[in-house]
Amino acid sequence: MNLRGLYTLFYKELLRFAKVALQTLMAPVIVSLLYLLIFSHVLAEHVQVYEQVSYTAFLVPGLIMMSIIQNAFANSSSSLIQSKVTGNLVFILLSPLSHLELYLGFMLAAAVRGIVVGAGIYLVAIAFVPLPLHNTVAVLSFALLGSAALGNLGIIAGMWAEKFDQLAGFQNFIIVPLSFLSGVFYSLHSLPEFWQRLSRFNPFFYMIDGFRYGFFGVSDVDPLLSLAIVGLCLLALAALTMLLLRRGYKLRN
Repeated sequence: MNLRGLYTLFYKELLRFAKVALQTLMAPVIVSLLYLLIFSHVLAEHVQVYEQVSYTAFLVPGLIMMSIIQNAFANSSSSLIQSKVTGNLVFILLSPLSHLELYLGFMLAAAVRGIVVGAGIYLVAIAFVPLPLHNTVAVLSFALLGSAALGNLGIIAGMWAEKFDQLAGFQNFIIVPLSFLSGVFYSLHSLPEFWQRLSRFNPFFYMIDGFRYGFFGVSDVDPLLSLAIVGLCLLALAALTMLLLRRGYKLRN
């Protein structure tokens, strides 16, 4: 493996979002805190999902995981589409990097951005909301697996899209609805039976439910089931991403 080339690509991807940290890191934190402020102010006295867990505390893990998901996807997808549109993708493809090294460079940087945003929300939120930590391993596992999975999906979307509006459509009609309808603001058991069954087909639900279990020790489904489903999703997306990169799908035209 070309470790120097992999590190260079990874470092370049880190610099790409770090140089505009106000947009890529601070803005998602502020948006999530606004969600927390508005929903907790309106519903905190009227909704209690778990016993001895306030609705405000219930919201925090969901908002953290939703931000991890959305920002990991945004990083890898925006990097590829920008490189394709501006024409500098050719310089990456001409470098002595294999499809595995390209994959790791983009995916790891996406995961880092998602984790950094999530950590920022957590550090700010705990200053205002008492938040227990039941299982650190579960929290880290779901955060890492979820960010890696969405980093993969971002690479796929970035390869598929040929214009910015196509990528925006992918994010607005797939990523955002699935993340908002995954139990961020409510428990699965508060839904009618039909919507409960439908929600079980949403992989983002298992990411958020398992992540929330790490804080409170309670969840809507078995956390081991959630971990297995998230892990399988990651493996499937990684295999598809590697296949598309190997074939140069919409990259070597």
